Amino acid sequence: MLLLAADTSGKNGSIALAQCEPGGACDVLEVSPLQGGTFSAQLIPQIAALLARHGFSKKDIGGFAVASGPGSFTGLRVGLAGIKALAEVTGKPIAAVSLLEAVASMSRSHGKLTPVLDAGRREVYFAEYENGELTSSEQVTSQDNFTPSGTVVTPDGNVADFFRTKDIPLEQIERPQSDVIASLGWGKILSGSIVTSEALDANYVRRTDAEILIKP
Repeated sequence: MLLLAADTSGKNGSIALAQCEPGGACDVLEVSPLQGGTFSAQLIPQIAALLARHGFSKKDIGGFAVASGPGSFTGLRVGLAGIKALAEVTGKPIAAVSLLEAVASMSRSHGKLTPVLDAGRREVYFAEYENGELTSSEQVTSQDNFTPSGTVVTPDGNVADFFRTKDIPLEQIERPQSDVIASLGWGKILSGSIVTSEALDANYVRRTDAEILIKP
């Protein structure tokens, strides 16, 4: 099945095209970068160009995988809106993939892991995993008061530098791209963990500034 994956959760993003097999393997055909700040203008044209380079059209797509957060409020909205539109047109399933799950999946460490992402404002997004299984909800907290469980896994250099000073087990990785989102998304599609275009939503973890100002 031809799978299209997108990640617009960070300063820069990417899209990927993969041929995925019923046994679980995904052969990534290409990962195409998206420059931050222009996702809304780039996303759909870049998807069309990616498909064309490999001789496909949107009718050939069998499913979608998209990073659903946490991350940039604006970036996530753009990526999710684009995938929603394509899924509505094609009628194909969507798998929503947490970026924290993607970070955990890239770790070479074992046992208890805490994937961590920079949330700005000296805060971090985090979740807890053990032996590949999620054992906590995704949360945001103050970096200064945070005591992680197990090895911290992060792609963010400033977060890694902070935890190096705390004598905490640490693994710094590359930031996951859309090929990782594709692989995890395909696993979700195979297991039936999919969402409709109407139900697809961002997992911001932290409330938006507008919500903070309006709600007590």
